[in-house]
Amino acid sequence: MNKIKAVLFDMDGVLIDAKEWHYEALNRALSLFGFEISKYEHIKSYDGLPTKKKLEMLTIERGLPIELHAFINDLKQQYTIDEVYQKCKPTFIHEYALSRLKKEGYKLGVCSNSVRKTVEIMLDKAMIIHNFNALFSNQDVRNVKPDPEIYIKCMDMLNVKPSETLILEDNDYGIKAALASGANLMRIRNVYDVSYAKIMDSIAIAENQ
Repeated sequence: MNKIKAVLFDMDGVLIDAKEWHYEALNRALSLFGFEISKYEHIKSYDGLPTKKKLEMLTIERGLPIELHAFINDLKQQYTIDEVYQKCKPTFIHEYALSRLKKEGYKLGVCSNSVRKTVEIMLDKAMIIHNFNALFSNQDVRNVKPDPEIYIKCMDMLNVKPSETLILEDNDYGIKAALASGANLMRIRNVYDVSYAKIMDSIAIAENQ
């Protein structure tokens, strides 16, 4: 039996209900140049990827000029932060779950494909940032999800094995990264799945495999 010592969280769609914020912010920036990602395309191909990767895909698929990438990326990040300051607020079930897990001695980490500034602002606005032992963003790795690098680095930092780790993920890219890391996976449908009771159920399942 493997004792679970660490719980790692994706952020968007897991701890913060921010998927629409990222989608709307990027389309707002793209619209200045006559481009748009449809809701279907977002769900099918783009959800969970960093903005830089999305822009690369748009260049390949639709001819978005590479010269615009840096400007659109910077604009999108600012629009996202605007959304965060307007809409991000604490969620009791997450505050309770994280405080209980921390009190019970679990090491906690966030591993997100977002940029570090966005990760820190969202977690701070949600009033949960103080619970985490480690924060990793897309700027802390060479290879973003679906590559497992971000989870492997976080586990190394927390000094835990994959068999001692539970990862909470909601989209295909994150799920692939979690599984490739060798850790135990808890699949999340929406942010309300992230409750203390459900996390403890997943820990019990992982420990008894």
